[in-house]
Amino acid sequence: MKRRMALCFEELEVFQEAREITKSVYQITRTKPFANDYGLVNQIRRAAVSIPSNIAEGYERGSKTEFIQFLFIAKGSCGEVRTQLYIAGDLGYIDDTQLNVHIMACRRLSARLSNFIKSLQASAYSGEKKKR
Repeated sequence: MKRRMALCFEELEVFQEAREITKSVYQITRTKPFANDYGLVNQIRRAAVSIPSNIAEGYERGSKTEFIQFLFIAKGSCGEVRTQLYIAGDLGYIDDTQLNVHIMACRRLSARLSNFIKSLQASAYSGEKKKR
């Protein structure tokens, strides 16, 4: 059975997962002592927001090539969030359990983004721009 491309980016599972990660980042950065480190809070929140934002922007660009490029950017932001989570753990802002849960969620999303990129690269899908 051939899978169809999502009609909108909101249907994409990677977008939905990215939203969940962003929400969880906002939740953990509201707790003290994490909340008091304004620089790290700002940086990790911006990186987390970048993940679903780049998925959406790439999809809306209307070309397979641009979509893949933005998925790679989203994947990079996922790695940035992981790095900042490790720093938060090193500084004692989150415990090992929280750290592991969030790291695993980011790793899962990163792997799913890689698989999605590979499937797009191999697909005949060309994007909305090519249909015009």
